[in-house]
Amino acid sequence: MNYTQRIRALREDKDLKQKDIAIILKKSQQGYAHLENEQARLSIEDLIALCKFYNVSADYILGFTDTVTPLPKK
Repeated sequence: MNYTQRIRALREDKDLKQKDIAIILKKSQQGYAHLENEQARLSIEDLIALCKFYNVSADYILGFTDTVTPLPKK
């Protein structure tokens, strides 16, 4: 699974709309849709924001693992 499929699955699992995640990433709904549709690349800043929002590791979002690992507590 690539990261575009993973971010879509994470969003849908939480019953969120693209516009909900776009607000978190400070993008338009269309800008976020471009990420899910592979028309734009995920920036490091957006990756970090998504990891924090979903409480998952970057490895999970990027598809290096299928194991959901919560972020370490500080």
